[in-house]
Amino acid sequence: MMKFLSRSLALLLVLLSLSAHAEEPLMPEEAFRFDAQVINDTTLRATWTIADGYYLYLDKFKFESATSGVKLGTAKFPAATKHTGLTPDGKEGQVDVYFHKVTIDLPISRTDTKASTLELIGKSQGCSEKFGICYPPQKRNKTLTLAAATSSNGSAVSSLKSLNQQFGLANDAGPLPAEQAFAVTASVQDNKTLRVTWTIANDYYMYRDKFSFESTTPGIRLGTAQFPAGKMHHGITPDGKEGEVEVYMQEVSIDVPFSNASGEAVAFNFVAHGQGCADKLGICYPPQKRPLSVELPKGAGATLASPTATTTSATAIPQDETERVLTKGKWLEIFIYFFLGGLALAFTACMYPMIPILSSIIVGQGHAITTRGAFMLSLIYVEAMALTFGVIGALVALVAKTVNIQSYFQSPWILIPFAVLFVLLAFSMFGFYTIQMPAALQGKLSEVSNKQQGGNLVGVAVMGVLSALIIGPCAGPVIIGALTIASKEGNALLGFLSMFVLGNGLGLPLLIVGTTGGKFLPKAGGWMDTVKYAAGVILLAIGIMMLERVSFISPMMIMLTWATLLIVSGIYMGALQPLKDGASGWSKLWKGLGLVFVIYGGFVMLGGLTGARNVNDPLHGSSLTAGTTTHPQAKIGFKRIKTVADLQREIELAKTTQRFVMLDFYADWCTYCKQFEDYVFSDPQVQTLLADFVLIQADVTKSDDADKQLLGKVGVLAPPAILFFGQDGKEIRTLRIVGSMDAKKFIERVNQVLKN
Repeated sequence: MMKFLSRSLALLLVLLSLSAHAEEPLMPEEAFRFDAQVINDTTLRATWTIADGYYLYLDKFKFESATSGVKLGTAKFPAATKHTGLTPDGKEGQVDVYFHKVTIDLPISRTDTKASTLELIGKSQGCSEKFGICYPPQKRNKTLTLAAATSSNGSAVSSLKSLNQQFGLANDAGPLPAEQAFAVTASVQDNKTLRVTWTIANDYYMYRDKFSFESTTPGIRLGTAQFPAGKMHHGITPDGKEGEVEVYMQEVSIDVPFSNASGEAVAFNFVAHGQGCADKLGICYPPQKRPLSVELPKGAGATLASPTATTTSATAIPQDETERVLTKGKWLEIFIYFFLGGLALAFTACMYPMIPILSSIIVGQGHAITTRGAFMLSLIYVEAMALTFGVIGALVALVAKTVNIQSYFQSPWILIPFAVLFVLLAFSMFGFYTIQMPAALQGKLSEVSNKQQGGNLVGVAVMGVLSALIIGPCAGPVIIGALTIASKEGNALLGFLSMFVLGNGLGLPLLIVGTTGGKFLPKAGGWMDTVKYAAGVILLAIGIMMLERVSFISPMMIMLTWATLLIVSGIYMGALQPLKDGASGWSKLWKGLGLVFVIYGGFVMLGGLTGARNVNDPLHGSSLTAGTTTHPQAKIGFKRIKTVADLQREIELAKTTQRFVMLDFYADWCTYCKQFEDYVFSDPQVQTLLADFVLIQADVTKSDDADKQLLGKVGVLAPPAILFFGQDGKEIRTLRIVGSMDAKKFIERVNQVLKN
């Protein structure tokens, strides 16, 4: 059926183009010839032969196994070509494509060793450059006969004989014992540094990111290990697959600073962890744990600041101010730092919606609200929000290094129901119905809460929790630093307290606004209905803000929704009604504001229809001002990556041409990411500076396993984050960008990278 539909569509495209072309476009089977073959028992190779004048999109390839017991690994794609042509959505822009021929290797694994065939499904999509048409996605099947499976266990000893024969070794040759393949020694350097040296046998290697060191002597702690640059090598990855890994060969020396609280001469016992493989034999050893001991002379390590960690590894490299404060372990300094950080965070753009949420709660109480009542409601809201942040910090410390709790609350299954909830709350403000708890429960709670309505107290707490999870995903440096260290240290108490204090700092302005708002409310009157209607409009706006983060809702629909809210609100304010004779100043002001809403709503509608997507700047990115509807991201030419292997491949390729690399982490729900696209990456001066960079982008919207592994590899908890890698392939960690930044500061940062 699909084949019939694809043929029918292709024929339709031919008919539509006959008036402009005497020659007909090829059928998709002819334009993109598919073939596949088995390379060995662990690898397949898929090949597309592409006709002249045609191309295939890099990001439209997908592979599936239709055979039970046979699984496909991550495909290995060759470098694509940057090409200005038709994008998959039918517009013109820059895309990554393949011309003439593309060969893609696919790792395979078998849970059923008896499986002898594989039904391979290859999906792709391409275009005819000559005719200016794009084909629908194509699906091709091929049945392959698999090579005989090689039996293996943890050490792969059972397959050594065949491996030895393959590599021309003696039949009795086997892998070296781990102690011989990876010998380790230790010494003390300059009375302050522990030097651990691994001597690696020929044709063996060790993974760079599998080293760690653990002190087993009370009073002696280890600092951050200093690792030399490794070598990118095509071999076996730690999870048993084949791919690019960063390794050491022959010998590697790792320096680890230490502190000795007593300063006395002592025998220092510690454990060195590492893992490696036998390259030619194609086998990997289990992780190694080697107890070592060195004699520390008197005074060694006594002058160093005591690091908090008793273990250190290649991935735990605290270098920014937030991590520095946390790793010093001084609790008072931690509390002060995160309280001030939260206070600063309270004035960022994505925290502003919390003010109208809290204000609408207080206004909704009517004339009965007192200063004390407003303070209590505000305090409950702020503490519920702070407790939620604290729980997030503790969960991240306990659950996993790369779990981003807030990212789960940016999925459509969460955002859409909550958007509907805010719409329902808004309509209750408009007087369509009343939302309250059962009278009996309200009565019991009112006795506990000094005659406050019980429904209000519970509702305020719930709103505080929702605000922390949904309205406040501002992953700035302070939040990311707190969660990152909590995850690395595994210290739930540290994670909870740092985030709880941060939440209280963030909530201080809200507490002030909420309390004073209740104090200065005028006496009861008709104005209260107007204020409730305004609060309802604010709640509708918050619902739209949530929908902005839903990836499948187009920016145009969001802009039109904003325009509708603004225009309808302006009309209700009397923008189109004539003023009565003797109208008061307030009536004139109200009508004037309504007119402003209608006019601004018109600009928002116009911007939405012409390609803009920011209600705060309704014509930015519009074809009316830029002359094109091309998305700003397309101008800068990012190449999308997904996995750790993708990142390592791009860095290795950049090293061969001595180019800098910029890695941008993006998510559909990330507000600051879109600000970077619209206001930073679209800046001509920024584009000129980045012209010689290798520009790659990781979309972590789905937060799947591949996203988590990539985030964990580079020590990023959540977007927005921008990483720079030097011409030697190493990240310039001190110039990493976390959080928002305008174009001017970004240009300064890039210039610093170029001078590094």
